[in-house]
Formats: sequence, C-alpha cells, structure tokens
Amino acid sequence: MTTEKSEPAPLPVILPSTAEMLLANQANWDARTPVHVASDFYGLDGSRTAEDWFAPFEWTDLGDLAGREVLHLQCHLGTETAAFAERGAAHTVGLDFSAAAVAEARRLAGEADRSVEFVRSDVHRAVEALGGRRFDVVYTGKGALCYLPDLAAWAEVVSALLRPGGTLYLVEFHPLLDALGPTPSPERQQLRLHHDYLAGRGPLRSDTPCTYTDGPPVRGATTSYEWRHGLGEVVSAVIGAGLTLQLVRETELLPWKRFDAMVPAENGWWRLPPSEPIIPLLYALRAVKA
Repeated sequence: MTTEKSEPAPLPVILPSTAEMLLANQANWDARTPVHVASDFYGLDGSRTAEDWFAPFEWTDLGDLAGREVLHLQCHLGTETAAFAERGAAHTVGLDFSAAAVAEARRLAGEADRSVEFVRSDVHRAVEALGGRRFDVVYTGKGALCYLPDLAAWAEVVSALLRPGGTLYLVEFHPLLDALGPTPSPERQQLRLHHDYLAGRGPLRSDTPCTYTDGPPVRGATTSYEWRHGLGEVVSAVIGAGLTLQLVRETELLPWKRFDAMVPAENGWWRLPPSEPIIPLLYALRAVKA
C-alpha cells in the first residue's frame, strides 16, 4: 500500500489591523515628504504655482471664494491649499496627518507670506483637532480617498465640518484610472484593466522606495496601504451623510503625466492622445449641507 504525501496547506495571509495600516501610511508620508520637497514634480523652486494643480472647471464649480472659510483635507505640502487664499478666501486651513508635511507646509506658507493655517491630524479626528469649527467649503481629493478605509465614516466627518449651506467639493482620480495599467506591445504602450475598479478584496499593500514624483528614493517607511472605492460607493457615502448632491462631472484631464502616451492639454495638464478612446481619468463631485 502506498500513501501520497499531502502538501501543507498555505498559511493564511494576516493583514495588520486598520489602525496599524493607517499608522503605516502616516509613517510612509512622513518619509515621502523630503523626497517630494526635493522633486521637480512639485516645483517648490517657483517653477509651479498653486493654480497649476487646478483644472479651470474647479473654479467654476466652486464659485467666488471671497469671504468664505475653506478647509483642505489631506493637504500634504499645501501646494493646492495656497490657491484658496490667493483667490480671496477669508481664512484657509490645510489638514494632514503627516507631521513632516505639515511642517513643510507651514514653512512654505511663511516664506511666501501667506496667511494659511495648517493643522496636523488624521482626517478621521479632524472635528476634534479643529475644535469643532465649521467651514463654508471643504475641499479634498487628487489621491486622498484611496487612503481611507471607510468612506461612510469619512463623509460623516465632512458633514460635521460643514456649516449649514456649506459645500463639499471633491476632485479625485477616477476609479477607472486606478484600474488601468500600461501593457507593452510591439507598436505602442496599451492600457488594459490590471486592477480592481470596485472595493471588496481589502486594501492593496505597496512596498517601494519610489513615489509618483521624481527625486531620491524614500528612506525608512516604504510600506503603504490603499483602498479601492468605486464611484457609486463615493456618491452613496456622501448622500448617506445627509449632503445634497448637486454635481458630478467626469473628465479626460489629469494634472500630471500618468502614462507615457499622454499628450499636453490646456493649463499644462495631460490627456490621452486622439488615437485613444476618450475615458474618464478624473471626476469631481459637489454636495451641499442643508
């Protein structure tokens, strides 16, 4: 009688807790900060202005900011945050969980003599960190939502930060963009679906010394976690928090060259070439608190 030797069962993958993953992201963004400060991508030497990070439609959607109090969530270096002050906001606040990024944002604002306040806090604890203050406009996006595990909880925080009549304006990379990846071919690079569009399979773990910018490698904390959020999930979270949806737009524009085949568009932004299908790469959402 012969017996077959059975293969050992694979060990289950044990993910860190959500709290541990958020702390890993915080450490990763602390480590990214000096890389981004040194990069040409952010143009902190004066080669880029705050306006460069905005599409023209954003200012149309936001309307006149004069006399309004604006909060920018997950603001990183404050490169976008500065634009609200420049456009006449009565008071502008940037909030980010990275101590290194907030320190640089404060330094840059001081050197430019801008009256912008920066607060260090995880977005989930923003209400407490801001002392219960409320704002006319909460702005967020362009790489922010993927670092949030629970959009329903996030939307409740946003609602609590808005005064009655206040506006949430979200501009974010389209989940279709996040699902696409380049595939080499004999003639040209092609885009194909490489990643999930929808949530459901947990966070994606990344461990790399490279970021989306140029500059030196990240030193120290290189691990980060991202969560997928489909457009329907975002809209449902906003509505579920009691906000009234006013506008959703999708656009083929991106503020930076994500793929090699992209060509320049207006305002220094980028789009896929005319030979490619027109697909959404960025979306915007505006909602108001009653």
